[in-house]
Amino acid sequence: MIDLREQFRRQPFLMAPMAGVTDAAYRIMCRRRGAEMAYTEMVSVAGLSYKSAKTWVLVEPEPEEPQICVQLFGTFAVDAVQERVGEKLSLIDINMACPARKVITKGEGSALMKEPELAASLVEACVREARVPVTVKIRRGFAAGENTAAEFAARMEQAGAAAVAVHGRTANQLYTGEADWSTIDEVAARVDVPVIGSGDVFSAEDAARMLNDTAADAVFIARGIYGNPWIFGDARAFALDGVPVPERIALERIDALREHLTLLHATQPYMARARAFAGWYLKGLPHAAAWRGKVVRCTSYEEFMSMLDEVEADVVAFEAAPADAACGADVVFGAGAAPAAPSVFGASAPAAPGACRSAVPAAGGVADAGPSSPERV
Repeated sequence: MIDLREQFRRQPFLMAPMAGVTDAAYRIMCRRRGAEMAYTEMVSVAGLSYKSAKTWVLVEPEPEEPQICVQLFGTFAVDAVQERVGEKLSLIDINMACPARKVITKGEGSALMKEPELAASLVEACVREARVPVTVKIRRGFAAGENTAAEFAARMEQAGAAAVAVHGRTANQLYTGEADWSTIDEVAARVDVPVIGSGDVFSAEDAARMLNDTAADAVFIARGIYGNPWIFGDARAFALDGVPVPERIALERIDALREHLTLLHATQPYMARARAFAGWYLKGLPHAAAWRGKVVRCTSYEEFMSMLDEVEADVVAFEAAPADAACGADVVFGAGAAPAAPSVFGASAPAAPGACRSAVPAAGGVADAGPSSPERV
C-alpha cells in the first residue's frame, strides 16, 4: 500500500480531479512535466454499476500512466474499480466536496457534509473493501458561513480515511469569493492523517505559497493547470529548491498544444474537449481572441493541427517584425492587436503607430474573454 506521507514529501503537488478536464490526455501531459500523482475525473458509481462503457473510460489508465487515483461519488463499487484498474490503482478518493446541484440533490458530493454519520459509514464500508488507501475531499462547510471542516475531517479519520483534502470555500459559495486557507490549518490541527490543501491555486507560486504558509502536507492544483501542464514541475522546483518559475514562450506553448491534441486524438474518439483546452494554451499569444474564434469551429484533429500551423506562422511573423515599425508601445498580446507584419491574417502593411489596440484581425475575432470553463469539482 502506498505511503502517502512519503509520496507527498517527494512531490507535494497533485493534479486535482476535475470533471471535463483530467482525462488521460491531460494527465499524461502533466505527468511528462512533473506530476507524479494524478486523479481521474469525478466518476459516478451509478455509471459503473450500469456498466457504462463511457464511465469506465474515465477510470482506466493509459499504458503510459504508472498509477491512477480514482475519485468516486455515490455509493461505492470499490471491488469493481480495484479489479478493473489492478496494480495501477494508488488510492480511492470519496468526493464530499462537489457543489454541483445535480450531485447534491442526490445527497452526494458536498451534501454529505450535512450528514457526517452517513458519510462516516460510507468511508468505513469503502475501507473494508479497499486494498489501497481511501481518502476524502471536503469543503469548509455546506451552507454560507459554516465552518465544520475540522470536526467533519476528524470523523472521517475515525472512519478510516487515510488523508483529507479540504477546499477553503463552503458548498454554497461554489467558486465565488476567495478560498479561506486558514481552514487547512484548522483541519491539520484536528487530524493526524495527511492534509491536502485546495482552492485558489492558479500558479506555481500560489502552490508553493500554500505549501509553505499553511499546514498542508500536499497541494491540489486544479484550475492552475489550464494551459499550464508545466506547473507541477515548476512548483516543486520553486518550493523545494528555490528555482525561479520560467516563462513559457509562445512557440513552446504551441508545441505543447500540438502534443496535447495528439494525445487526445489517440485516447478519445472525439475532439470536442480540445476547443476548451486549446483556448487555454493560446491565451496571451498575438491575436489570441481571433484564434480562439477559429478554435470553436474546428471539429477534427486535422483541422486543429492545420490551424496551429497558421498560429505558429503568425507568431513567428509577429515576433520578427520590429515593434516600432508595427505599433510602437501600443502592442498588446492577446488583446486583438493587429499584425505587425504580413501574416495569415492578411495584413498587407504594418499598422500605424497607436492603431494596435483597436484593430481586429480578419479571422473571425471574438472578445478575448477566454473559453468557457468546464465543470469544476
